[in-house]
Amino acid sequence: MTTEPRQPKRVPTLTEVISNLPAADATPPALPTRNDADVASDPLLATALMEESRIAERVIERLQPRIDVLFEHRLRESLAPALARLYAVLADDARKELARVLREAVEQAVNEEMARHRAP
Repeated sequence: MTTEPRQPKRVPTLTEVISNLPAADATPPALPTRNDADVASDPLLATALMEESRIAERVIERLQPRIDVLFEHRLRESLAPALARLYAVLADDARKELARVLREAVEQAVNEEMARHRAP
């Protein structure tokens, strides 16, 4: 049973695909017309927007120190209860660990002392 090698499928070339497109319109699209009032207002509008931007920047610069103080105050207020709870848990854990270590140290010292008294 012999098989003949397969011929690859023909793929169209780019020029064949493009040649089937409709012809491009030779006239460019018309630009919107503007009257003199529109042209005159654009620089004024741009100037007004730039001035508004500068004013906003200056206001933010002046308010920044107050914003920082307010932010820090609010942050402290909101974090204080959580930090208090965290401190209580950490202090409780530290007390328990200290008590455990102290018990172990006392137990070891008592065992060593007992061993010294048993030895002849």
